[in-house]
Amino acid sequence: MIHSLFLINHSGDIFLEKHWKSVISRSVCDYFFETEVPPLFVIEFLHRVADTFQDYFGECSEVVIKDNVVTVYELLEEMLDNGFPLATESNVLKEMIKPPTILRSVVNTLTGGSNVGDMLPVGQLSTIPWRRAGVKYTNNEAYFDVIEEIDAILDKSGTTVFAEIQGVIEACVRLTGMPDLTLSFMNPRLLDDVSFHPCVRFKRWESERVLSFIPPDGNFTLMTYHVSSQNLVAIPVYVKQSISFFETGTCGRLDITIAPKQTMGKTVEGLVVTVHMPKTVLSVNLTATQGNCTYDLTTKVLVWDIGKLNPQKLPNLRGSLSMQAGAPKPEENPTLNIDLKIQQLAISGLKVSRLDMYGEKYKPFKGVKYVTKAGKFQVRT
Repeated sequence: MIHSLFLINHSGDIFLEKHWKSVISRSVCDYFFETEVPPLFVIEFLHRVADTFQDYFGECSEVVIKDNVVTVYELLEEMLDNGFPLATESNVLKEMIKPPTILRSVVNTLTGGSNVGDMLPVGQLSTIPWRRAGVKYTNNEAYFDVIEEIDAILDKSGTTVFAEIQGVIEACVRLTGMPDLTLSFMNPRLLDDVSFHPCVRFKRWESERVLSFIPPDGNFTLMTYHVSSQNLVAIPVYVKQSISFFETGTCGRLDITIAPKQTMGKTVEGLVVTVHMPKTVLSVNLTATQGNCTYDLTTKVLVWDIGKLNPQKLPNLRGSLSMQAGAPKPEENPTLNIDLKIQQLAISGLKVSRLDMYGEKYKPFKGVKYVTKAGKFQVRT
């Protein structure tokens, strides 16, 4: 909730103020001039804190934090020192502060010990703070997941109004020693707004469009990217729909058919259509040729769970809508929210061409998996 708004000029003087709930003293603005902190610095650190809690406790919630309040304070003490980030990498933190387990909690209770280690991690003093020293594995493996989400808006005729792709490459690397990896793409030029893990050598990417890095041990996000050019975004499904409300009477009609469009021969799975109906829709009488259809009378939400899309027999949902008697015709038709998943396909066309390893002599197991999901995917009716 916003209580007050202060407008400040370049000299630091307040030249206008507006109060909504109660009058707040102008002295509250003095703090912002005493300690000026870049906003992105704060946001990035908060993301690191949330990711660390997720890694340690499995989730980041009020209940979990209260149950592990001692470990939380120990982590915050190590992550920030005198207002400056110190240790924010999970591998380093786990060497200093052991993740909580039931056995360790019982032992600490009986002996009065803590999760804090006695020695400073070797990686904390090296130029590669994200990787711990002396890593050894019987099975050496490196797996990468290329996950893309489509954000799109389609108009009633099926024309793309807006489309973009948010992508992320998640890595699971369990390699012995200090391997130096190089990941190459077949078509890296289509990527915009890339963001990398600190292990990636940015100059190598700028000059060669190649990811060169010494990886952290375990799971981490290697990079995120954005494809904003609308002509590069393939729309995987085509939706033929008709939702109409009559001027007179207490009924309406609904007819929806979904077909695969640009799936590169892959199968669309987990297909779900969600429609937020107007409040005047009391009930529905719909028949689905595939999947299950449910309508919540309280929230006025229609959910059609189709599942796997069969191109030989297109799924269809049709029937009547019962309206409230005497209610005016809705001013706007509801939008369709589409959820879907396509395995082994990056809808942008991004492909990993090769993964090379240097610095170690063994041959690791390597694998790349592609997944396309629907983000904010809407169809206007």
